[in-house]
Amino acid sequence: MMQMRTTDTTGLREVAAPASTSHEARRRALRARRLGRGWVALGLVVPAAVFYAAFVLRPLALTVQYSFYKWNGVTASTWVGFDNYRRLTQSSETLGSILNALELIIYFSFVPVILGLLTAATIRKFAASRLALASRTVLFLPQVIPLVAAGIMWTWLLASDGLVNELLRGIGLGSVTRAWLGDTDTALPAVGVIGAWVALGLCMLLLLAGMTKIDPSLYEAARIDGAGAVREFFAITLPSVRQEIGVCVTVTIIAALAAFDIVYISTQGGPANSTLVPGLEIYYLGFFSREVGQASALAVVFMALVLAVVLPIQRLTRED
Repeated sequence: MMQMRTTDTTGLREVAAPASTSHEARRRALRARRLGRGWVALGLVVPAAVFYAAFVLRPLALTVQYSFYKWNGVTASTWVGFDNYRRLTQSSETLGSILNALELIIYFSFVPVILGLLTAATIRKFAASRLALASRTVLFLPQVIPLVAAGIMWTWLLASDGLVNELLRGIGLGSVTRAWLGDTDTALPAVGVIGAWVALGLCMLLLLAGMTKIDPSLYEAARIDGAGAVREFFAITLPSVRQEIGVCVTVTIIAALAAFDIVYISTQGGPANSTLVPGLEIYYLGFFSREVGQASALAVVFMALVLAVVLPIQRLTRED
């Protein structure tokens, strides 16, 4: 009996040993697989991180550093502390450029988002028709056109003898015609119209994509309750695309505050600085006036302004 017990115990040990070895081998293989995936992920992340650090973080840090120096970009720099920032607060041009950028938000952001909502809601009702497809294509076309080309085209259209004035004369409104980009009263709104034309297609497409995910049964239930088209829009459509509205507002506000291409091509900041914006002033300070330090200080202030405007909007439009 004692011998049989010994034999049985030995057999159990012989059976348990391979099982334990197999389990340990699986654990090692799993650990090696995870380690391999980690190295692959690291190999993908490191080049992007190095690129980001070299071409985004380093220039940003250098901009902040240069903002505390007086430097013309060639000779030795001189430490001036916060003097560049103080000069910005005393500059009427800087204040004017910031106010112009804030006004452009109305044209570059609010107008395209509102028109994009209405256009997307209309196209959604005829989504399967050829007219809807043609409308989407035509409205999105300005996004494909380079901003420089758009600026040149609109400069021709808004010139004294351009198509806009010719159409006005043709319908008997010749007294209204003017050099739209050469008049201090109309230059900034004219630039805003160009920006709204460019941004409308993007807003329409983003909002239309958001509307397609809305459950059709919600509209059916609203119609049963007697809701009309306007009530459906405000009660169902508008709340359902809040995230898409947030994306549109964020992108277009950044475009308004960072406007450069269209302004430079169409007006170059004139007439009488009526269309001067921070991006253009930074360019003039750095490359024409050779005041790299003050240009850097304005860039830092401009970055803070963008964050101060965009972050609250992101928070308001974020889904609960």
